[in-house]
Amino acid sequence: MSEECEKRFTTYERIDEVPYMVIKKDGRREKFDRQKVLNGLLKACEKRPVSMPKLSELVNQVESRVTDSPDREITTIEVGEYLMDALRDVDKIAYVRFASVYRNFQDEQAFLNELKNL
Repeated sequence: MSEECEKRFTTYERIDEVPYMVIKKDGRREKFDRQKVLNGLLKACEKRPVSMPKLSELVNQVESRVTDSPDREITTIEVGEYLMDALRDVDKIAYVRFASVYRNFQDEQAFLNELKNL
């Protein structure tokens, strides 16, 4: 019995083509965009003593949450809550700024309630 196969087998490597997705509050899905996350953090941290390496680290942590997800998806709610928790520890003013946009405070009472929780 011969152990020669006489057939040719080839494997090809391909770049992972399935994008990472975020699920918006209204149910729409869009590609994860780390620049959008960074832009939101930059606005919240404007004129605050938060370094770019720290912001980059936060973006990397969010991106890791998406890439570690078996579904390759994360909700914007999860992203927002994670970033608010992180900003609460980094800079309270940046946290309040981010929360005011993320939670869409409708009046000053909602804003004051958030401040009381700090």
